[in-house]
Amino acid sequence: MTSKKDKKQKKLPSSWVASFVGKIKKAWKKGGVQEVLAAKEIWIGVGALALVAVIILLSVFATAVRVSDVGEEIVDVVLGEDPRHPLTGEVIEEAYDELPQVFGVMVENSYEAWPLEGLDEAFLVIEAPVEAGIPRFIAFYSEEDEVEEIGPVRSARPYYVDWNDGLQAIYAHVGGSPEALELIRDEYDTLDLNQFWFSQYFYRENGYRFAPHNVFTTAELLIEAMDEFDLDEPSYELWSFADDEPTQDDPVSFTVDFADGTTYDPEWEYDEETNAYVRSQGENVGTFHKGEIVANNVVIMATDIRSIDNEDRKSVETVGEGDALIAQNGGLFLARWVQEDRDDRLKFYTSDGYEISFNAGSTWVEIVSSLGQVVTD
Repeated sequence: MTSKKDKKQKKLPSSWVASFVGKIKKAWKKGGVQEVLAAKEIWIGVGALALVAVIILLSVFATAVRVSDVGEEIVDVVLGEDPRHPLTGEVIEEAYDELPQVFGVMVENSYEAWPLEGLDEAFLVIEAPVEAGIPRFIAFYSEEDEVEEIGPVRSARPYYVDWNDGLQAIYAHVGGSPEALELIRDEYDTLDLNQFWFSQYFYRENGYRFAPHNVFTTAELLIEAMDEFDLDEPSYELWSFADDEPTQDDPVSFTVDFADGTTYDPEWEYDEETNAYVRSQGENVGTFHKGEIVANNVVIMATDIRSIDNEDRKSVETVGEGDALIAQNGGLFLARWVQEDRDDRLKFYTSDGYEISFNAGSTWVEIVSSLGQVVTD
């Protein structure tokens, strides 16, 4: 931590600057340009200012080098001699020639739609409130994934579109809020796979499920849908990944208090054997999901969330920065989230500005209005 004394030494005092300017004025009044140029004290001041300028430039250069080095390390990890998958960080035998196409699928979380399917095979899931105290997911998959069933698929919301576009993903959904549909149609360059217009890439389960909780898709159908778009080579930003380092301290499990009651409150229990987090939800209501959900990293991200209409639809701030908690290796630590533009990749940093390296595997991001909604066991 920098002391007040250290900060004072690094700062050019305003009183010194005022004194320096005063000496110039005094010399000018006394003899014009010649007197100014002849004043020894002024030349000493000029030298001091030049030194400060050099220090500032070196500081900027050092910061640029730090950021550049981080970027080079990420590229080396993905494309180097020991390549990792660019989306999961898992070690692979052969590096990718280009980034894989990503799919973002809207999946609902109403207990009437349980059990959900396919979330356990997503490399990234972001969960946020939608309306009536019920959260919803956007689940991300890579083009080489093989997922037999994903859903039930539900409607779009503007903030999910932002997170989707940060990965240049094909966005699979069934309709959407008026605002989301208008933005997709008129303003955004979203790769839009709306079931209303592309029903051939979705199907309905009409046995024990009922509308609107019965629309599903598969990885195979999503890959077929790629032909509907004039796709460029993806160029989304990459996260940094690292090998697992289980904590030696007492591991932390936790619950996220999403709404009144416990039906939609996810519980994340740390498993020391796998160094991962196992999710459970609404055990008193029914089975939440087919297949166990395990995350190698869990992020709780605080941002501004407001109700905007009589349906209790939400406005969720995606651009800017704010506080976050990272659950990783059994620990829970404070971080910062950053998203500079709406279609930038959401990223996370330590309190001193270094990008966080995630454990290889899957990551879940929980969106809340306050970190006070996190309850540790």
